Amino acid sequence: MRKFAAILFLALSFGAKAQVQITPQDKERASALVKQMTLEEKCRFIAGARSFYTYAIPRLGIPEIRMADGPQGVRNNTVSTLYPCGILTASTWNRDLAHRLGNSLADDCRARGVSILLGPGVNIYRAPMCGRNFEYFGEDPYLAGETAAQYILGVQEKGVMATVKHFAANNQERARHTMSSDVDERTLQEIYFPAFRKAVQEGGVGAVMDSYNLVNSVHSTENAWMNKVVLRDQWGFEGIVMSDWTSVYSTIGAVNGGLDLECPKGVFFTPEKIVPLIENGVLEESLIDEKVQHILQTFIAFGFLDKPQKDESIPENNPQSAATALDIAREGVVLLKNENALPFTKKSKILVVGNNGIKMPHGGGSGEVTPFYTISVADGLKALHKKVTVIEDKSLLEQEMASCTDVVYCCGFNRDLEGEAFDRPFSLTPKQLELMERIQQNLTAKQHLTVIINAGGAVDMSGWRDHADAILMAWYPGQEGGTALAEILTGRISPSGKLPISIEEKAEDNPSFATYFDAGSKQSRTSYSEGIFTGYRGYDKTGVKPLYPFGFGLSYSTFKYSNLAVEVLPDGNVKVSFDVTNTGKKDAAEIGQVYVRDVKSSVPRPLKELKGYDKHFVGKGKTVRYSAVLDRYAFSFYDTASHSFKLEGGEFEILAGPSSADLPLKATIQL
Repeated sequence: MRKFAAILFLALSFGAKAQVQITPQDKERASALVKQMTLEEKCRFIAGARSFYTYAIPRLGIPEIRMADGPQGVRNNTVSTLYPCGILTASTWNRDLAHRLGNSLADDCRARGVSILLGPGVNIYRAPMCGRNFEYFGEDPYLAGETAAQYILGVQEKGVMATVKHFAANNQERARHTMSSDVDERTLQEIYFPAFRKAVQEGGVGAVMDSYNLVNSVHSTENAWMNKVVLRDQWGFEGIVMSDWTSVYSTIGAVNGGLDLECPKGVFFTPEKIVPLIENGVLEESLIDEKVQHILQTFIAFGFLDKPQKDESIPENNPQSAATALDIAREGVVLLKNENALPFTKKSKILVVGNNGIKMPHGGGSGEVTPFYTISVADGLKALHKKVTVIEDKSLLEQEMASCTDVVYCCGFNRDLEGEAFDRPFSLTPKQLELMERIQQNLTAKQHLTVIINAGGAVDMSGWRDHADAILMAWYPGQEGGTALAEILTGRISPSGKLPISIEEKAEDNPSFATYFDAGSKQSRTSYSEGIFTGYRGYDKTGVKPLYPFGFGLSYSTFKYSNLAVEVLPDGNVKVSFDVTNTGKKDAAEIGQVYVRDVKSSVPRPLKELKGYDKHFVGKGKTVRYSAVLDRYAFSFYDTASHSFKLEGGEFEILAGPSSADLPLKATIQL
């Protein structure tokens, strides 16, 4: 162990400059346009004209602007590239890939004349049942924020506006229009706000979408504390605050609450409802002017008033976009278990079982995309391996199992079981469990069972995990998913994805289980009683071990961590570096993770928190130096008395290793 002494200076600015900034000239031009608009025009401009289009004012040179879902591909009346889902992107722990995803999404938008992309989604994974977990970036605010910032920078540097959503505490889908997320201020600021803050301050995101739910009994679209105090005053946001589709519930509340744009069209933001309130002195016209100003200055900054968004030179079915989808899938699949089953050899006789093996499933709702094509697991394996049999009529199971060496059972969820507006079960379906049992009953001692799971989060593995020789968490891997999985199964590449969530052994182990949904309440409420102790923070507190810990993922190689060094930089940040040596027989990528522990604090704090990570491809027998730079937030907690983050001097431990449950390197630093 090494000990260092230093003083960490607090910086005034923490994020890099955004690729697109709203300049004083943009504001002046927007202000001039606002002054030329009639009150009726202003009232119409702050709502969509029709679904996915803003209101145009031709006489002032303001065109209609097209928007489109979604986080993992452009949708709404178009066929497009289907990228892996958000939680798989987070599983890559690869900032460069997240940035590249943003670039490719922007290309897909420009090819279709889409100016505003309604993504990314950054809501924290609180429990596995949330129907939209697959769209998001996992349970940890640091990993989610880093992924989101790069995604946004990638989208916006190509002239397309990103929209970070859903602000805030939208962590379940059941009863989402009436659900109140009851969360204390510190928990919001430390767990549920950071990814949004990083999207604003480091990504420079152009738009923020408010969520359906209430936060502490106030609808998000009416929540002035969130939309004005936090978003604009504390974080410096100057872009557009828009509603989710039909998430506005009143005129006065939303006008005063800081909402700029009602979507998909005007229901509460209309001249008929707003003008009488202004004439009667209930609302100030300046509030409407401010909303129009926010929208116009952002449109101007992105060039929407000066150039067409459609780029005819970009193909809609873009090979570069397909290549991005494939590379993300390759790095985001997580190998959870492998007892000498993988990779397959040339002699392997492979039997693919399950509906998810013959088609590539995806989640439902606004994260759903209609792709040009998909490659299933069966398709991918047939392209790479000579001996592959696929069962579409499960009645042939026993017969086909008698002549194979390896069974690949593809199970999990799809758009009908996991998607927007509903929550999902923790367990696989009864039919899938029945088929799993039949496979187990017919499996011989010389045969191996590999289970591939498609889901947006954890599933119950208690009834079958011990019978599986290998388990792959494939999430929803997009249109190229079958190719990526086949490459991993056959050993063309080594799996390198790691979990952005904790996978519990049973649902009751989850820190939020007791208060995830209060079915007995007259008004739907969920109390975030676990506070900041969600995910691995909660498991560390209770001592309950998850089935698979946050940050875990197996490889076809092995790695050794050594030579930890901690250095205080001139700007007050802390640089952490260490060596990773590939001690196995296969070239492979590895993710090194850095956690911080406050040894003694005046407030309860997690045992450790992720504050840095690095990923490199390491050749067999080679050593690579990994590094991470920790800013002041890595050591701070949110102080409710001062309503700000506070760095409390004292001793901190720096921990590094391959997962949250395996941190062999440790150093101590005094701040």
